[in-house]
Amino acid sequence: MICRFEAGLLVTIFGAGLFAQTPAKFSVPKDVIWEPDLEYSIAGGKGYRLALDVVRPREGTNPLPAIVCIHGGGFRAGNREHYLPLCLRLAQHGYVAATVSYRLSPLYQFPSPVEDVKAAIRWLRANARRFNLDPQRIGVTGESAGGTLTLFMGLTPDVAELEGTGNLDQSSRVTCVVNYYGATDFTKSYGKSRDAADVLPLFLGGDLEHERVAHERASPLNWVSPRAAPVLTIHGTEDPYVAYEQAGWITDRLRNAGVEAELETIQGGGHGFEGANAERAEQRMFDFFDRHLLPNKSDRELVVVDHGPAGEIFGLSWPAGKILWRAPNARGRDVQALPDGHVLYTMDLTHRVVEIDGSRRVVWEYGAAEGLEVPVAAQRLRNGHTLIGDSQQGKLVEVDRDGQVVWQYQSPEIAKMRMRNCRRVETGDTAGNTLMVVEAAGKIIEINPAGSVVWTFETPGGAHRAPYQALRLANGNTLVGMADPGEVAEVDRSGKILRSIGGDHMDIRLGWVTGIEPTPDGGLLVADYLGRRIIEVSPEWHVRHEWSTGPRDIASISLVP
Repeated sequence: MICRFEAGLLVTIFGAGLFAQTPAKFSVPKDVIWEPDLEYSIAGGKGYRLALDVVRPREGTNPLPAIVCIHGGGFRAGNREHYLPLCLRLAQHGYVAATVSYRLSPLYQFPSPVEDVKAAIRWLRANARRFNLDPQRIGVTGESAGGTLTLFMGLTPDVAELEGTGNLDQSSRVTCVVNYYGATDFTKSYGKSRDAADVLPLFLGGDLEHERVAHERASPLNWVSPRAAPVLTIHGTEDPYVAYEQAGWITDRLRNAGVEAELETIQGGGHGFEGANAERAEQRMFDFFDRHLLPNKSDRELVVVDHGPAGEIFGLSWPAGKILWRAPNARGRDVQALPDGHVLYTMDLTHRVVEIDGSRRVVWEYGAAEGLEVPVAAQRLRNGHTLIGDSQQGKLVEVDRDGQVVWQYQSPEIAKMRMRNCRRVETGDTAGNTLMVVEAAGKIIEINPAGSVVWTFETPGGAHRAPYQALRLANGNTLVGMADPGEVAEVDRSGKILRSIGGDHMDIRLGWVTGIEPTPDGGLLVADYLGRRIIEVSPEWHVRHEWSTGPRDIASISLVP
């Protein structure tokens, strides 16, 4: 049975640190609903019952972003009720807020609490409709030990060894995290903390001398990768329990990995803030969450392929440049955003084409078992079929939802990694034809459904121009992206370049144009692989927005419909 505590109820909260040094009372406002003590898991050999509280706005039609709050207490104490006052404020601000319990030491050691909070996030996703929350927009915050756990939520998306049990069909990935003075390197905590020698052996199974590996494994600093979610760390310079330098270490390492990371320094602040410092820290947290989780009506969303070492696709709020979510793609090259939050993309190293839903769950795939070797391109067609280009075999296949091949084309001219991309033309006089980009030969080939070549365009300058993608426009012309120098050209059926950006023009210099995406207003989104940026140009092809990709190697982009 779910109890709903509403207006007039007075609640007493005990807890030290961020929000209350002494017991405080508050009243649940009429515009929110509080659902306490919701069991999300039974964990551990002794059947440890795990529960959370959810506080959410009473009104609201569209799904809302969620914030998960993780209490502190040295991994051995504390309770979720400590965060109820903040959850109320978050709910009044338009968030679904949850405060969670987790297993405590010494009975339970690392990674038990990490597994528990991940299970709570998956449980919330599985119950998204019940709470009217958006499973694609979940943030996390926590203080002290909870801050460390918060970092694990952002740094270890879908890491199997830390997932634990419960709703494993859902993802534990989060959009962003706010870490209040959580430890980031336990191997350097001793001697710089009042209680590290008392707390850490209980949590890690022994002291540093005897359990160094456990200290290293439980340190968020050692889990940083380019796949991490954006992180805001808030830390006081006079913290006697977690040295302020730990905040700098995690921030620097995240930035070096190409991850958005911010540090809010509270001069003179200790382990827990009061007065103006507390207000400043909370406002900074709200601003960070709002920026990453609340939609900006003027923003659109792109799905972007990082073909580099990170090997991932991610959602990008455009033009704000906020990374909204991430998913691994095994260094694939192509992506297509589909309706309802679904995404179709290629996975090079695992020889697959997959479709995921808004919760990042695979709902369709076609791969090595069906004979794919190196799928470099994938397109969901209007008839529901999927066009796949295999560059190693030099083959195009159109398959239905059951994986049955309904059309195919094969040629040695596009085999042995010579082809880079392919796209079906679905409108206009040439609908049903297919454009293939033969990068190694520096040309675009168009074939009809019978497999006959009906049009060819050779890039000016030859094969070194390395064409990457070609798209047929509604006016019958073709957009072609090239390299050396980077250029986007609009080409007519005679092969004449009608207009271009980049190339030898000095107003816009591009390195290697890979992804091209027309915008509804007649402009273009352009991914410059070597220039490490994404730009948007107006219908007149003047730059109006630009985003630096940092260390990422952007292969293709797709505008979410």
